[in-house]
Amino acid sequence: MSTDAADDTATPLSDAPDALAELARRDRFFDALSASLAEQRCVKLVLGKPRRSGSDLVRLTARPLVLRGQPCLSLLYHHATRDITKNPPLAEGLAAVQAMLGTEFSHAHLFTTTEEWQLMVSKRGRIGVTRKALQQPGAEKAAATGHDREKHRFLSLDLPFLEDLGVTDAQHRLVPAMARKWKQINKFVEVLDHALEAARLQPRDGRVSVVDFGSGKGYLTFAMHHHLSHARGWQAAVTGVELREDLVNLCNAAALRRHMDGLSFVCGDVRSHVPEHLDVMVALHACDTATDFALHTGIRAGASIILTAPCCHKQIRPQMQLPPLLKPMLQHGVHLGQQAEMVTDSLRALLLEANGYDAQVFEFVALEHTSKNKMILAVRRPAGARVDEARRAQVLGQIAEIKAFYGIREHCLESLLQADTAAA
Repeated sequence: MSTDAADDTATPLSDAPDALAELARRDRFFDALSASLAEQRCVKLVLGKPRRSGSDLVRLTARPLVLRGQPCLSLLYHHATRDITKNPPLAEGLAAVQAMLGTEFSHAHLFTTTEEWQLMVSKRGRIGVTRKALQQPGAEKAAATGHDREKHRFLSLDLPFLEDLGVTDAQHRLVPAMARKWKQINKFVEVLDHALEAARLQPRDGRVSVVDFGSGKGYLTFAMHHHLSHARGWQAAVTGVELREDLVNLCNAAALRRHMDGLSFVCGDVRSHVPEHLDVMVALHACDTATDFALHTGIRAGASIILTAPCCHKQIRPQMQLPPLLKPMLQHGVHLGQQAEMVTDSLRALLLEANGYDAQVFEFVALEHTSKNKMILAVRRPAGARVDEARRAQVLGQIAEIKAFYGIREHCLESLLQADTAAA
């Protein structure tokens, strides 16, 4: 690391001339921190090397954050057995960091998009500062935080639960085999964040309710809880529903160990766990008609946001009668499978639209990361929006035409919704 001549950092710590010079170096470091925050260049600040023997506080990570339009400093206190997050206003957060450097920690490492700074405090209180300019400064603003964040990772690798789930090792380094999963997790949180903006979701009494059907090992469930609780600052009640009891136990143990209040996992599936109210419903890779049951649950519970990644489209394909014009093209099994998948998910999107949602179907991540890369995102229209009966009738007509064209007799989601109408 090169030394910043203006900061006199070539002087060995043991030869620092006087206390005023020590304070000047400290002030320059914090001036650099304040400037990086003001100019939206700050990535993170890490305080390490505890000074107190026996203290269980091992590290502090600070990141810029925007909550409800107010600049904050997200402080993650890493203890030996637990982690605590606080999101004080920027000035209060800076004061807390300054108070801990030299008393609780001996080392501070500031990462910005243009440079890196390090401040080191010796056992005798001598201070040294080094600065390294980055050769290729980041073109993006790393401090665009919370829901204001630009193209940028929504999660960081130093989150403790990632170690529990096997995404990172004990030093918070990405496990190479989990690189694709890490990309999927971040992409999902990005999609969720944009959906929250589109839905203009306002939690009831500050609380947002989320259910993740088929949560598996909980990668996305943990990520959602962290994003809602920390980036959004909401009280999040996030439930992962999973059939495999061993995974439920593993995830509950990790949530308890990391003190993630409001995050829980239960044994069950989309048919056995039917919540009365939902803000966000997630069901990724629910096989065949399980996706339809999940969509139906979201619609019936009035979810503001529905996120599904369907797979195993088995119901429609046996019903399809090939129109003469398409027979030469669909005589190949792979083409017929792709056509059945497209028809199934198109009907799902239209049924969502007919039931008060704006729906879109898009590629979630590139095929190189997963073959099951399609996602259906539905955002409920505002409660006060006028119901366009003419548009609804048009959509229902389109559904009927598609079914007639392919000779489809039944679509699971449509049958479930029609049963609700008949019961009402």
